[in-house]
Amino acid sequence: MKGRRLRRAAAVSVTAGAMLATGALAAAPAQAVTTPSIVAKGGYVMNNSNAKTLFTKAADTKRSTGSTTKIMTAKVVLAASNLNLDSKVTIQKAYSDYVVANNASQAHLIVGDKVTVRQLLYGLMLPSGCDAAYALADKFGSGSTRATRVKSFIGKMNTAAKNLGLTNTHFDSFDGIGNGSNYSTPRDLTKIASSAMKNSMFRTIVKTKSYTAKTITKTGSTRTMAAWKNTNGLLSSYSGTIGVKTGSGPEAKYCLVFAATRGGKTVIGTVLASSSIAQRESDAKKLMTYGFAKI
Repeated sequence: MKGRRLRRAAAVSVTAGAMLATGALAAAPAQAVTTPSIVAKGGYVMNNSNAKTLFTKAADTKRSTGSTTKIMTAKVVLAASNLNLDSKVTIQKAYSDYVVANNASQAHLIVGDKVTVRQLLYGLMLPSGCDAAYALADKFGSGSTRATRVKSFIGKMNTAAKNLGLTNTHFDSFDGIGNGSNYSTPRDLTKIASSAMKNSMFRTIVKTKSYTAKTITKTGSTRTMAAWKNTNGLLSSYSGTIGVKTGSGPEAKYCLVFAATRGGKTVIGTVLASSSIAQRESDAKKLMTYGFAKI
C-alpha cells in the first residue's frame, strides 16, 4: 500500500510538472517585431505617454524641416498670454506678396479681410498657409514695425525650443522657408509636437480634415472661404491618426510629423527627407505600426 501511494504521488508530480512546462511554453514571448526600413533619411518614434524611444534613424541629425516648422509657430501662438482666439487680424498686402514671391503654400487669404486668430491657426496647419503664418507672426511678435515683430516672433520660437531642452533646433523663419539656418532633427521635432499636443486647441486643429472659414470683408459682409483641406493624408488612411503636420521643400524633401492613438496608447514621431508624399506616408505608417507593437 505504501509503495502504491508513493508511485501514485510520483505520477501526479510528473503530470503537474508537464502542465507547468506546457504553461511556460504558452507564455513564451512572441517573436521580436522586425525593425522597419524607411526611405526617409531621418526618423524617430516615441511612446507619447512616457517619451520612451521606440525607433531611431539618424534621429539627431540636423535637417531642413519645411512646413513642419509651423508646429512651433502654432505652439508659440497658443502659449501667448491673454490669448483671444476670436480676436481679428486684418490681412495685409505684404502677406499676399510674400507667398507669391516665394511660390509658397497658402490659405489664399484676401487682402483687407478680417480673419480671427482661430481661423488663422486652421489656415496655418491644414493647407499649410504661409500667408497665415506671416499674419500670426506679425500679430504675436513685439515691435513697432512688421520686420521687428516678425523677428521677435521667431525669437519666441527659439526660446520655446530652448525651454524644451532642444539643442539641435534653430528657427530663422515663421513658416519653414528658411534663410539657411532653419533646422531641427526627428527627435527634436517629435518633442515639439508632443509638447504642442498638450494643448486642446492644437489637438482639435491637427486632426481636422477640412475647415471652412467665414471672414469679414472690407465692406463688412461675410466671405465664405473655399474649404481648407488638411495636407496630412494619414488622417484618412491610417486608423487612429490624430495629427500632426506635413512639410516639404527643395532642401527638406518630404517630411511628416505624425501621431496616432490605438487601444489607449499614443505613438508620435517624425520622418524627414523622404522621397515623395506617398513615401513619407508609407514610412510613417510603418513606424507607427512598429511603435504600437513595441509599446
